[in-house]
Amino acid sequence: QVQLVESGGGLVQPGGSLRLSCATSGKNLDYYTIHWYRQAPGKEREGVICISPTEGITVYTASVRDRFTISRDNANNMVYLQMNSLKPEDTAVYYCTADPSSRCVGTPDYWGQGTQVTVSS
Repeated sequence: QVQLVESGGGLVQPGGSLRLSCATSGKNLDYYTIHWYRQAPGKEREGVICISPTEGITVYTASVRDRFTISRDNANNMVYLQMNSLKPEDTAVYYCTADPSSRCVGTPDYWGQGTQVTVSS
């Protein structure tokens, strides 16, 4: 079984930065695809960004391009989401997810519990 635990969320002012962390355990996820999803109040869940062992990084949400990036530290079983120039519309619960697929496609099999990000002055 795969476990994913997010951390690093919180309240940040517009224009600020946050780095979300995702601690992975349970299996060797070096060859898994890792996605970050988010769900804002009253909105549908959306994929934000993905990192694949074969395809690199895929940005799903155009509004975060050039502001968000994803990285992974396989040696320490960690995945990160660096978020810069945050906007109020980035406010959401952010989920770290993992899938054994080598490509950024489909709905991931494994989900963390989510971490709240609030962008407000």
